Amino acid sequence: MDVKGLIKRFGSLTAVDGLDLTVNQGECFGLLGPNGAGKTTTVEILEGLQKPDGGEVRVLGMTWEKDEGELRERLGVQLQESQLYEKLSVRETLELFRSFYKKPVTVEKTLESVALTEKADTWLGKLSGGQKQRLAVATSLVADPDIFFFDEPTTGLDPTSRRGLWDVLNAIRARGKTILLTTHYMEEAERLCDRVAIVNRGKVIALGTPAQLIAGVGGQQIIEVATDPGLEESDVSGVTGLVRARKSGVELRLTVEELHVSLPALLELIRGRGVRVVNLVTRQATLEDVFLHLTGQALSGAAAEA
Repeated sequence: MDVKGLIKRFGSLTAVDGLDLTVNQGECFGLLGPNGAGKTTTVEILEGLQKPDGGEVRVLGMTWEKDEGELRERLGVQLQESQLYEKLSVRETLELFRSFYKKPVTVEKTLESVALTEKADTWLGKLSGGQKQRLAVATSLVADPDIFFFDEPTTGLDPTSRRGLWDVLNAIRARGKTILLTTHYMEEAERLCDRVAIVNRGKVIALGTPAQLIAGVGGQQIIEVATDPGLEESDVSGVTGLVRARKSGVELRLTVEELHVSLPALLELIRGRGVRVVNLVTRQATLEDVFLHLTGQALSGAAAEA
């Protein structure tokens, strides 16, 4: 997929503002961004659900203006919210979706791929949240498409169901299929994606592998500390090896070069000021830290973009 200078406006609001993007064949590509960043709008344009106001969009080397029929046969789409009829069985639902394509995959094979074989004759209304999500993914599998679009596929799922769906997506990628994934879960992006793009205000502001982006924040270690009374960013500016400090509520988040050097220096500073440590955590930097550094806000657990 290739996107160049993509623009989409809704009245006076510019949702996508000259966005450039390339997704390579066979990779799982993550699209991350805060609410209103333009992620869902971009995905809907790539899916042919919306028309752009400017720029160029090519999917599988084709355009929606000239090749809509063929593209519909070769794309699998799982929308942010899937409204399926709850009085149909799982099997009946997949048979319905199979009827939309010229060369669909069998229901049995599709059920097996999402671990729903035993639920084939169960009404949708009787399925758990995780099973419904796997069925939503299954509706995109019946055409055996070349490209899959998954928009927030695990939002609202418990950790076990979320990891079960990760297994399904990993199996799709192992077959050489291309996946474009939007998510608010940083761990999900790190686990599944070969590359990620962070979008803000309709533009790509960072692009690379998760490891590249994490290395780009300028430090690999994070210290999170809360004290009473609280410290400010300026109070820790002299900590050895400090890359940056950011205050969030009562907590200070320090990005440092070497934990074994910076942590003793920080503790010495705290003792010297006579304040009490309420909480202290050390960890590796993650995509969440990249996102916070670039946009000034956290992403994990945020509500899905409208």
